[in-house]
Formats: sequence, C-alpha cells, structure tokens
Amino acid sequence: MSEDRSFEDLQRELEEIVTRLERGDVPVDDAIALFRRGEELYRTCVERLQGAELRIEELAPTEPGT
Repeated sequence: MSEDRSFEDLQRELEEIVTRLERGDVPVDDAIALFRRGEELYRTCVERLQGAELRIEELAPTEPGT
C-alpha cells in the first residue's frame, strides 16, 4: 500500500482525516471508513519510521564498548 507515496504525503492525508473526524460533521458510515483509512495510514507511517530508524542505526558509527 502507498509505497509510491512519500511519508510526508501519507502524514498529510492522515492529518486531514483527523481534522475531518475532529470536526464531527462526518456521517457515521463515512467516519468509520475514514477511521479505518487513518489506521492504515498510521500503521504505514510507523513502519516507515521504524525502517528509517533501523537504517540510521546501521549507518551510525558505534562507540567502542557499546
């Protein structure tokens, strides 16, 4: 899912969903669909951040004795 979209695009879409849900003017069925989409986006963002963190750890020099 969304492999071709940047992290920033995914985050922006998630923020838009949160804003719409917080307004409270979304019909229930739409709110459920938005919530589910938001969960997908959140999981994708977390996975990407964790992957980036692992890559950074691999690239970062380690201090002797650690």
